[in-house]
Amino acid sequence: MNRFIRQIAGGVVVILLVFSFACEGRGSEMKDNIRKSVIAGSWYPGNPDVLRAQVEEYLDNAPSESVTGTVTALVSPHAGYVYSGQVAAFAYKLVAGKTFDSLIVIGPSHRAYFQGASIYNEGGYETPLGVVKVNKSLADAIIARGGPVSARLDVHAQEHSIEIQLPFLQVVLGDFQFVPVLMGTQDRRTCEGLADAIVAAVRDKNVLVVASSDLSHFHGYDRAKELDAVALKHMEAMDWQGLLADLDKGACEACGGGPVATAIIIARELGADRGKILRYANSGDVTGDRRGVVGYAAAVFYDERYSDRSEQKTKAGVTLGLSHDDKARLLEIARKSIESRLSGKSPPVPSGCSPVLSEDRGAFVTLKKNGALRGCIGSFEARGPLYSTVEEMARSAAFHDPRFPPLSADELDEVTIEISALTPLRRIAGIEEIEVGKHGIYIVRGFYRGVLLPQVATEYNWDKVTFLEETCHKAGLQANAWKDKETEIYIFSADIFGEDDE
Repeated sequence: MNRFIRQIAGGVVVILLVFSFACEGRGSEMKDNIRKSVIAGSWYPGNPDVLRAQVEEYLDNAPSESVTGTVTALVSPHAGYVYSGQVAAFAYKLVAGKTFDSLIVIGPSHRAYFQGASIYNEGGYETPLGVVKVNKSLADAIIARGGPVSARLDVHAQEHSIEIQLPFLQVVLGDFQFVPVLMGTQDRRTCEGLADAIVAAVRDKNVLVVASSDLSHFHGYDRAKELDAVALKHMEAMDWQGLLADLDKGACEACGGGPVATAIIIARELGADRGKILRYANSGDVTGDRRGVVGYAAAVFYDERYSDRSEQKTKAGVTLGLSHDDKARLLEIARKSIESRLSGKSPPVPSGCSPVLSEDRGAFVTLKKNGALRGCIGSFEARGPLYSTVEEMARSAAFHDPRFPPLSADELDEVTIEISALTPLRRIAGIEEIEVGKHGIYIVRGFYRGVLLPQVATEYNWDKVTFLEETCHKAGLQANAWKDKETEIYIFSADIFGEDDE
């Protein structure tokens, strides 16, 4: 961890300049797990009408800039609005009026030191503009991944880096839910572990990630611009590794360097391929005092290839001759298998299955809770009739996926089921045999195994090489391991259908 981040996180640096608002809040109350504002009336106006008018003025003063692509993540500063509000407006105007399934706001912890990252997974955050509800199901899904992520409400009590973003989001998005994430440590391991947990929980959701960060602190104007130029270069290149390395060496500074690096990792995993600096300024540009300034940036990470990822999605897989009634019957068998296990009974013996359902065939069963992955288990081996395989895989996905706790009865109504009826595996001699959208990939090298279903590549608009690289990651291998002669590559396809299908 770089020296600057360590000082900020450990509370060693005492911020004295007025424009930095020195982390001094009014004290917070938590009632019904609603985190009350600790900076309203100081860092931004406490009167809701005045606050809304101020945010709208900042937005009006920002140009109507757009990017050709799908916005995945933003970087926004977290100083008092009088100093960094106009810079923040450049980021938030970009998403005004858009809709997202959820937001994830990642900020650094200035006051409380702890290892890893903490998610506030109850109630909501309150500002003068109202309460922003926490997306509890998504928060819990991220926490369930483990790693450096835990649930600690107490460390959020006095922290400003998340709260300062919310009034802007309330004005540009209206009603929304979010997941607040504080990083106590900002080393590479924490960034990668947090990003992995978030990506696993949001792959099938339209989310916006906001990284809360200021840049250099208390250098002269020219020196601050030199330091900040290094950080801005890494942001624009989406080079999170270079950013962390230069932060560690002191070649640049950012009190939210970890959140920015994490946002870049997430954005890359979700398909973003471009970074853009929307605005840079420092406190000297506002106050005229250039003796010791703080740097601020607004940035965006986006997928330049697609203006609307949802419009690019096509039906993945193949047709295996399953009728509408066959598919409905398999979904019924899967749900009853889970219900029976929850009630402690044996699953009912399926009857009246068509010849197609009685064919020996492998299958995967995927469970989603409120749109987030809740379990996925399958078998390539055709060990029995398709209906029997689905029955077994449904129970395994619900109760034996090692990534998640066993499904509870309270969750069942929130869970939807998707079934992938498989074709047999076929080893390929060259990657030219892979058809994205039709094939899934199974990678084998020694004891390492990894599989991604056909619909995953379609969902994220991956090309063939990206699909191979992601499957290698899933197997625990380096991204380019598919090129090695020792790596075996298999393909398969699937008839894919679910309860959410119209």
